[in-house]
Amino acid sequence: MTREETAVKTIYFSILSNAVLAVVKGVTGIFGNSYALIADAIESTTDVFSSLLVLLGLKYANRPADHNHPYGHGKVEPLLTFVIVGFLVISATIIAYESIQNIDTPHGLPEPYTLIVLGVIILWKEISFRRVIKRSKETGSSSLKADAWHHRSDAITSVAAFIGISAALVLGEGYESADDWAALFASGIIVYNSYLIFRPALGEVMDEQLYEDRIKQVREIAGKVNGIMATEKCYVRKTGMKYNIDLHAIVNAEITVREGHKLAHDLKDAIREAMPDTEHILIHVEPYEENLNSV
Repeated sequence: MTREETAVKTIYFSILSNAVLAVVKGVTGIFGNSYALIADAIESTTDVFSSLLVLLGLKYANRPADHNHPYGHGKVEPLLTFVIVGFLVISATIIAYESIQNIDTPHGLPEPYTLIVLGVIILWKEISFRRVIKRSKETGSSSLKADAWHHRSDAITSVAAFIGISAALVLGEGYESADDWAALFASGIIVYNSYLIFRPALGEVMDEQLYEDRIKQVREIAGKVNGIMATEKCYVRKTGMKYNIDLHAIVNAEITVREGHKLAHDLKDAIREAMPDTEHILIHVEPYEENLNSV
């Protein structure tokens, strides 16, 4: 299975999971008198739509390069990550607003069985997070990583709801709003996680140098190619689930252009073999300075 197919399959899992949980949370929250659970259901509903966006984005990003997009369509991934972050911030704002409204509104205590439902939800969402984040690392997908953090933020809001409902049930009358305070606290955590998702996606769009480990690997590979004497500049950019490399390779100044061209291709082949997730490689051949000075 290719990286792209793995990512798409994982997103289908997220969509189904979030849709089922949105219904379970909503029904339990309404009948169990828990706004924290209803807030959780709101977030899961936005998760369904954001996962659908990720699915569309992945399919678009997998389109082959064309005349207008010679580097492919992978940049749509971090752009979609921005949209997903927007969904998270909007859901957090709605949850915070409704929580503040409910804190000042008298209401009954949540039903005890809501804790059982929340316990199952927390366990499932954490399992979902670990599964999706693992796939995001395997595929190098930033939007898949954002989707994984949707699962984690969902688990966090559920934990907050569990604590709030527990406090309300244990402390009894007069502490009904503990459930709402928990939802308010969870909205703050969601906003913070949104920033953690947004920052690396912004770096990807801006071609920020974030891949020192890959640069080190490229230089090590170059050092093993016969005829490559050293390397100079090396830049790595990420486009979707693929990486682009610009490298200056230093060779003997007295070899022919044909020989220098062959060395560049040998180096490209070595990098592609060792780093199969690399899409475009640009090798600029530089003459060895000592040889130039001796001419």
